[in-house]
Amino acid sequence: MNKSSQEKHEGLSVAGSKRIIGIVQNSLRKIPLLPVLVGALLLVIYTVTRITLAVYTGIESAPLGLWPGILAKGLWFDIAVVSVLLAVVFLYEAILPNSWRNSRIHLVLRLVWLWASTALLLFGAVAEITFWMEFSTRFNFIALDYLIYTHEVIGNIRESYPVGLILTAIGALAALIVLLLFKLVKHADSKLLTRSQRVWFGVAAFVLPTLTLTMASIEQMEGQGNAFATELAGNGLFTISAAMRRNELDYDKFYRTIPQETANAVLKEMGVKRKPQSHVSLKGDEKIDATPGKSPFIKKPRNVVLISVESLSASFVGAFGGTQGLTPNIDELARDGMKFEQVFATGTRTVRGLEALSLGTPPIPGQAIVRRLKNEHLTTIGELLEHQGFSPFFFYGGYGYFDNMNAYFGVNDYRVLDRTDFSKETVMFENVWGVADEAMYDNVIRTFDKETATDKPFFVHIMTTSNHRPYTYPDGRIDIPSPGGRTGAVKYTDYAIGKFIRDAKTKPWFKDTLFVIVADHCASVAGKTKLPVEGYRIPLVFYAPELLKPASYPYIVSQIDIAPTLLKILGKSGDEHFFGRNLFGDEAPVERAFISNYQALGYLKNGILTVLLPKQQVESYRVDAKNYETTPAEVDPQLLTEAIAYYQTASRAFKSGELRASHYHPEP
Repeated sequence: MNKSSQEKHEGLSVAGSKRIIGIVQNSLRKIPLLPVLVGALLLVIYTVTRITLAVYTGIESAPLGLWPGILAKGLWFDIAVVSVLLAVVFLYEAILPNSWRNSRIHLVLRLVWLWASTALLLFGAVAEITFWMEFSTRFNFIALDYLIYTHEVIGNIRESYPVGLILTAIGALAALIVLLLFKLVKHADSKLLTRSQRVWFGVAAFVLPTLTLTMASIEQMEGQGNAFATELAGNGLFTISAAMRRNELDYDKFYRTIPQETANAVLKEMGVKRKPQSHVSLKGDEKIDATPGKSPFIKKPRNVVLISVESLSASFVGAFGGTQGLTPNIDELARDGMKFEQVFATGTRTVRGLEALSLGTPPIPGQAIVRRLKNEHLTTIGELLEHQGFSPFFFYGGYGYFDNMNAYFGVNDYRVLDRTDFSKETVMFENVWGVADEAMYDNVIRTFDKETATDKPFFVHIMTTSNHRPYTYPDGRIDIPSPGGRTGAVKYTDYAIGKFIRDAKTKPWFKDTLFVIVADHCASVAGKTKLPVEGYRIPLVFYAPELLKPASYPYIVSQIDIAPTLLKILGKSGDEHFFGRNLFGDEAPVERAFISNYQALGYLKNGILTVLLPKQQVESYRVDAKNYETTPAEVDPQLLTEAIAYYQTASRAFKSGELRASHYHPEP
């Protein structure tokens, strides 16, 4: 090619490029900028939020090599959410008269709306960050609960964070963003739309959300083999909407199943002795076996006080390996009583712990039974003991309507008392979450003193509140000033338990009472896997110096084993209604535990964690016996069958009403 031809070719190329650029610019001029601006703003805020969460999490938990996948998947979920949120903007653009677009008043309204929307988006980002700091997940079932119980949650936030400063900063940042976008918004507001453009906007308002939500699924967050990466890839609005849709997961629809006859045979082999309702009877007192090596009890308790401590991880307690010196009182009780070395909570929420401790059933997928309909007159330990001459109580230091606690225990024959039942002079300190634990224990003792006059034994379930954000407590009790964060709250919780036991020792009913100290769940279940085993390990101590010889129980125990064990210790019948096992029975210990997070259902046995997942998926991990770290392993067919047998049968039993106790009556 000669020089003149080359110059001519280059000239045509330049002209062609300019023409293409001109066409693009002309097309962009015809597109109203507001949807583009809002969409871009949404994507920027969501991306910055995701990066902030990843940085906070740290490269140890979410390695840099996973970030490209996190950001790519995150962009997909963000686009899905943006397409839904923009539907309102599309509709507005479609119906807005052109005569309004050049109006100064309309421009002001646009700017005010944009400021409010931006502030709301920033508030959502801050909310996601604080939620992540607490739970290491995107918005989920817990966030839905928080939307329902606004009084406690808003009060908790006000007492935990400088809300006024945060809101002021959000408003100022939103104003700065609007100021930077002012010229673009003004330009967008002056553009007139043709009829065809309005039609396209109207179509987009319905088609885009439908397409993206049809194509996007919560399961697409998975795939990188790291639980933090999975959560980081999500979008808070997307995950919370998925939680709303999946509040109750039908086990038979989403999980692996086996013939029920096979499941029943497996459970029988595992020592689960559940019987149909027609065969159930309550026979009254049974003899306690005090044979060495079986039961550590010298004689049968008359009363039981079960204390489920808020968020008390085993790692906080010195007797269970804690190194911070936060629990001298519980450590002493563990030395003088019976310490259970390897106990695992069934879930990550208080309601899940209450379900396990009262009903003795593996966690069913979705919401806990405490929060569900048709949960009245179940085979709870309180219901069974009430029909055998006991006075069952449930004490809660907060407002018991939270998480449906009052309703659940009330319809299961417990007498329920919460902070609204405590006289003002007995409450020396309270925050939005509840009264100080020592105030609740004082009210418990007052109630016990009155109850002993009726000559009826009592079974009392106490749910504490002080080891919970905002981590405030009375001054002068411990050497960590309030608010003392998690460490201060744990130490105060321990102080209150020690004071309660010392006060109880002055009462005549103390010598006949068994005290059980256990956690409802751990403080955190953050980990690289869906079910980090260490995040479910909780303390369990039996204390009754006149009834129980000091001992240590080394075997793996599930939270669901506590209720049937207590029933047998009291010499009462009905333990065959539970999926849990009496820990002091004739049979060899069945070392297995159940851990869950609403969707993932874990079965821990023989150093293997078998996990049942929606869409009939199964995962398996080998668990280190010392630090509980997990590594992928092949699925063991026998363990898989056992896991399915437990979870399938428990889910079907609740759904069919087989957990009901309405026809149970003591034999004369």
